[in-house]
Amino acid sequence: MKALTLIFVILIALLQYPLWLGKGSWLRVWELNRKVHEQQEKNTALKARNAMLDAEVRDLKSGKAAIEERARSELGMIKQDEVFFQVIEAQPQQSVQPQSQPQQKAQP
Repeated sequence: MKALTLIFVILIALLQYPLWLGKGSWLRVWELNRKVHEQQEKNTALKARNAMLDAEVRDLKSGKAAIEERARSELGMIKQDEVFFQVIEAQPQQSVQPQSQPQQKAQP
């Protein structure tokens, strides 16, 4: 009777091995699902970036307004017969306060 029980325990252990530690185990499937989820998040971010770059390229190809705006902001260019005003904000002066001397107690 003990031999039959031992055989069944060994048989169950052999059947469980591929489920937990084999090539298609639960741990491997869980790890692959986690990696797929991470890659899908990266792909979504890259698709959004690509869409933004595509829109910018189409805008630059279709009209002069985007080119002019980029030239003004990035290169500091102005049109002919335009007057350029640069406003510089005044920085508040820092008032330097003299550091107070620590009071010394008179020693007897």
